[in-house]
Amino acid sequence: MPLDPFFRERLRVHRRYLFDQAVSRIRDRLRGLRRTRDAAPSASPSPAAPPSRRSTPGAPASPSPASAGRPRGRYLSPRERHRRAARRWDAKELATVGRPGPEMETEEHVVPVAGYPDVRVRLYRPASAPHLAPACLVLAGGAFRIGGIDFPTVDAAARRRADRSGVVLVAVDYALAPEARYPAAVEQAYAAWVWLHAEAAGLGIDPDRLGIAGTSAGGNIAAAVTLANRDRDALPVQLQILEVPVTDLTGRRIDLRATWALGIPAFLALRELRSVAQTYLGEWRRAREPLASPLRAASHAGLPPAIILTAEYDPLRGDGAAYGAALRAAGVEASVTRYLGVTHDTPIFVGALEASRRWEDEVVSGLRRL
Repeated sequence: MPLDPFFRERLRVHRRYLFDQAVSRIRDRLRGLRRTRDAAPSASPSPAAPPSRRSTPGAPASPSPASAGRPRGRYLSPRERHRRAARRWDAKELATVGRPGPEMETEEHVVPVAGYPDVRVRLYRPASAPHLAPACLVLAGGAFRIGGIDFPTVDAAARRRADRSGVVLVAVDYALAPEARYPAAVEQAYAAWVWLHAEAAGLGIDPDRLGIAGTSAGGNIAAAVTLANRDRDALPVQLQILEVPVTDLTGRRIDLRATWALGIPAFLALRELRSVAQTYLGEWRRAREPLASPLRAASHAGLPPAIILTAEYDPLRGDGAAYGAALRAAGVEASVTRYLGVTHDTPIFVGALEASRRWEDEVVSGLRRL
């Protein structure tokens, strides 16, 4: 099906973004080479030169000469600036093509995670929820590098979906890469899952009516949690809902026909997708591990029923389809729906696109099964 007219202008912007990203990487490399050359010690160093300092992985970068006079606390790394820009863009998306969520009761908790940073979770409790309500653990997308429960479209979607379904949504603010690489996000999400079961009664939640949901990178983590749950504690899980999930970080399921149809050069699309995986994993060999690539698990038997939604113009469409097929082959009930004429970020556009509203209807219908 031809690309929906809504996406044509967005496609132009995305092409420009991919091109600018490629140019930015080249410039950064050239700057790095120039800094290395300029920093090379001379034959007779000045006695007034300051002593060198050993850098530590994860430590903030030293401010540039142009920012030397600024207060130290105000320095933002390029990554922090990028995340702030992404959040501003997200707010604009909600205002122009999204739909705000309704007011509702929310509460936050901090869940300890053995061996990893503690993780914040937020409960969205709709007014229609019964005393012992069903609940769903929710993991948002963002390419493992940006996003979180405070992003405006993420918060709005949780409010809308909780309100319409009557299900308590438990959003997990998992740590981002590269500061926290795989498997930190999986272990945080799993700790939140165990915590949800343990604290269910006090939270007014029915522990026998719990599901897991995730979008894009969050879909990857959600699928990994169901595998970990099966192999570790076997806590009751009734359903998994995966929206445009990435299920194989080796890249074997990337469908470049989708990007070709959009006119995006294959090398740009592959570079971006591989960059995402590399940032998250750190070591490429880890892409073969089941908790990184749930599709590559030795068995998919014993996993919860799945609702999987994919988009026609998305290079990850093959990941969702292949995961649904693997579940069915293992005897697990699974449905896979491909929405035609739309792209990877379709769930955001409920204020402007009928296909997005129909998409959300399907998610809400799935939540009501709990």
